[in-house]
Amino acid sequence: MRYTRIARTEDGGSAFEDGEITLAHRQVADGVPAMAVGALPSKGGVQFVRSAAFDSTAHPAPREQWVMMLRGTIEVTVTDGSRRRFGAGDLVLAADTTGLGHVTTGVGEPPFEALFIPL
Repeated sequence: MRYTRIARTEDGGSAFEDGEITLAHRQVADGVPAMAVGALPSKGGVQFVRSAAFDSTAHPAPREQWVMMLRGTIEVTVTDGSRRRFGAGDLVLAADTTGLGHVTTGVGEPPFEALFIPL
């Protein structure tokens, strides 16, 4: 499964990096067909968020965390001006916890829903 990492750059900015989580087919419970399963490290404290707007000013991530989009679409802009859109099912690793950070904007109709999963 592919994901996008928002990383802090050496100059204090941010950039996108592509990553992949290895999935393996396995049975997770008796009576359930095999599923694609992969590790998503977390220290707990998962948060469900719903918002009428995801619009922000430039900010670093409050902690290194996975962002799993559930509903709606956001656009993230990093400091070199690159932009990527993420919608339902997309996975982002926000790792730019210092520096200038990134800008997040809601695209389309709200609400926007996501899971924030701290590393």
